[in-house]
Amino acid sequence: MHFRKTPIFGPSAREGQELDVGVKRTVSVRREIWPMRAPFRITGHVFTELDSLVVELSEGGRSGRGEAAGVYYLGDHTVDALEQVAAIVPELERGLDRAALQALLPPGGARNAVDCALWDLECKLAGRTIWEQSGVAPRVLDTCQTIGVLPTPADSGAAAAALAGYGLLKLKLDADRPVERVRAVRGARPDARIIVDVNQGFTLAQLQECLPEFAAARVEMVEQPLPRGGDDGLEDIESPVPICADESCLHRGELDAAARRYDMINIKLDKTGGLTEALLLADEAAARGLDVMVGNMLGTSLAMAPAFLIGLKAKIADLDGPLALRGDRLNPIRYEKGRAEPFSRELWG
Repeated sequence: MHFRKTPIFGPSAREGQELDVGVKRTVSVRREIWPMRAPFRITGHVFTELDSLVVELSEGGRSGRGEAAGVYYLGDHTVDALEQVAAIVPELERGLDRAALQALLPPGGARNAVDCALWDLECKLAGRTIWEQSGVAPRVLDTCQTIGVLPTPADSGAAAAALAGYGLLKLKLDADRPVERVRAVRGARPDARIIVDVNQGFTLAQLQECLPEFAAARVEMVEQPLPRGGDDGLEDIESPVPICADESCLHRGELDAAARRYDMINIKLDKTGGLTEALLLADEAAARGLDVMVGNMLGTSLAMAPAFLIGLKAKIADLDGPLALRGDRLNPIRYEKGRAEPFSRELWG
């Protein structure tokens, strides 16, 4: 594994504070920096490393872990998430459960890490796998392989050609020659399923110009083409390609507006604030007739494991985050050309 670990606090690290006799658990929180194989560019941002928050809860000789990266475009960063978790350590030590957590922390990275740690701990204490605990049956999951925004359309096509055998490609786009990039990828991989992600990088006029060309190239879905808060124009267009909300739908509180504008919702646990809300959002979106996608904000296999459950309910899964990193957890999810195997309880759940 290749990462830097910064211990923040644990059960005995807070000087001058004695543990209350009512303590049920110990709480450990740390920041981990995982280097990436190469810089990864999307509209308006370049990722060079994974900066993650890891929460570990121990009780009754068992431990549960959760990992989160936060939501960078909302200013939800690890340093802030650490402060949020630190503020609720007394409640966690006294046995805070997932239901109470939903009201105690807002959606975001801090709640995600704690919520997933609680799920893991529940499974360990009950002696049950997450599949038994959640009622979601495991199976091999088809997941995207992502191509970032590269310097030229020819580079995008070359990257797609190098992914021979991967069935589903996700192409990141911005306003620079998006149609040419899609054509290059389709030319290199006539056999592949292709989806595109604009990360808020188009205007409405650009989107309307591109949509017929995307349809002609057999693009299956366009993700978040317009800026969050500037996408009301989608209510007035008929798109030949399904359009998916990412930044425009963080949790169930934003589902009403998203349902008027989008055909699909991309669920990310860092946005929802954990698996608990993500499962509810997936079910409510499906009840409204919306397709579901699951994505990630980068992460190791520890972050992908709870999201895997949403992937089993989704039409499209984008859980290739660990493949962009130089290292991964012990007992990681096994990937083989766009197929992810169900994880073991030694990893999570």
